[in-house]
Amino acid sequence: QVQLVESGGGLVQPGGSLRLSCTASGIIFSIYRMSWYRQAPGKQRELVARITRGGFTIYSDSVKGRFTISRDNAKNTVYLQMTGLKPEDIAVYYCNADRPSYTESYWAQGTQVTVSS
Repeated sequence: QVQLVESGGGLVQPGGSLRLSCTASGIIFSIYRMSWYRQAPGKQRELVARITRGGFTIYSDSVKGRFTISRDNAKNTVYLQMTGLKPEDIAVYYCNADRPSYTESYWAQGTQVTVSS
């Protein structure tokens, strides 16, 4: 059974930092592309950051320079280091593991990130 378990969300002041973690089980983690998405109230889910099997990364323009995605294949874990958080970063953040060539995709349960003073 595939499971993606997130941790690290919470409340932070504007300008603060958080690190999200997502640990996978039931899959060969190293062969999956890993992504972080977010969904703000009343908005569609959007891609925040992605890291390929080979470590190539992409970011949405809204988080470029502030967020960093990384992976530790030995720990089956992907991270999202978020700095310079803004109120517009408020959302539920979701981890995703996929293999597009196989139309295979798994989602975590989501973790709330709130930015407020």
